[in-house]
Amino acid sequence: MRSTRHTLGFWLVAATLFMIMVAASAPSPLYVVYQARWHFSTLMLTVVFAVYVVALLAALVTVGRLSDHLGRRPVLLASLVVEAVGMAVFLSADGLGGLLLARVIQGLATGAATGTISAALVDLLPPGRARLGAILNSAAPLTGLAFGALASGLLVQYVSAPETVVFAGLTIAFLLLTVLVVALPETIERRRGALGALRPRLGVPREARATFLATSPVLLATWAMGGLYLSLGASLTSGVLGVENHVVAGLVVSVLAGAGAVAGVVASDRAPARVMTVGAALLAIGTVGSLIALVDGSTVGFFAGSAVAGLGFGSGFLGALRSLAPLAAPAERGGLFGAIYTVSYLGFSVPAVIAGVLVPRVGLRETAVGYGLVVIALALTVVVPRVLRIRRPVRDQRSAGSPGRARAVS
Repeated sequence: MRSTRHTLGFWLVAATLFMIMVAASAPSPLYVVYQARWHFSTLMLTVVFAVYVVALLAALVTVGRLSDHLGRRPVLLASLVVEAVGMAVFLSADGLGGLLLARVIQGLATGAATGTISAALVDLLPPGRARLGAILNSAAPLTGLAFGALASGLLVQYVSAPETVVFAGLTIAFLLLTVLVVALPETIERRRGALGALRPRLGVPREARATFLATSPVLLATWAMGGLYLSLGASLTSGVLGVENHVVAGLVVSVLAGAGAVAGVVASDRAPARVMTVGAALLAIGTVGSLIALVDGSTVGFFAGSAVAGLGFGSGFLGALRSLAPLAAPAERGGLFGAIYTVSYLGFSVPAVIAGVLVPRVGLRETAVGYGLVVIALALTVVVPRVLRIRRPVRDQRSAGSPGRARAVS
């Protein structure tokens, strides 16, 4: 009975993670609609995107470890209530101020929930399914991002009041999840130190610190690419590629995130370090392809490059997660996943805001190219040392074997 309850709880938490990420990407195709309606600049568009991440990070570094003290269920319940409030504020927004407020509330809720959900997935893993937690921690967010952007794009293109349908539906979904999470089995005993846990601090256990530093470039590179697509993807399709269809704007995000979700599942049984390295390489290759397509104005090429970059996103992020997750004790998981997502969301937000500042000065296409080059450089900092380490032993073996062969001949 306990095993069945934990298994059901596991899938409920996975569904919650999926819906939170659906809500995270749903506004993306709507940004250009809001921009045209309320006449704000590209810089303000990226600010609307970034305040969500700033609020998310603030929640991560303060309440990211709270579930290690209070338990997973109460923190998740509070997060879902706040998330529902954020969706309701989106629904009633009548200007830029309302949009900013909604994004802040959504960011706070998402930040509070993110580390808790990731830790709960590991806590509630069904017996004999050791890799499933890492798969869902990487695939569910990307699948949610893909679904949210595509569904929102379809509604923007074909429904007269898309924002009402999107945010009313999400409000109801989060209220329903709140009711269901009340029955979630608790996996952590309440312990002292909850107030102390609110002090801003990254919770990386000592045993995980070296691996955390080694995986950080992948976390930054993958999520920086996601930030570009979620903040400026619709602008790139319309302003650079000349495609005005809102479904295409949503599809750009969906291709990147959907390919990432597929890669996360396919690579789930491979060695984490290798998966991370191959993912970083694919991210670099796909980004190169996307940049060439933007320069040439090729929509097909841009989607192809985005798909390859998405494969890199999903496998690189999965490899990083699987490398880190086993290095934390149960009471440390909330803090560790909070730290992972803090680095990830810094990559998600900071470059996007810089891009928003640069677009009016240097142009949208040029800004995207510069942005992509930074992503490529970050990815290569993981790939190049790995390749050199692989080649060096081969050379050493050859040079060690040569004298022996020479002596044998002589």
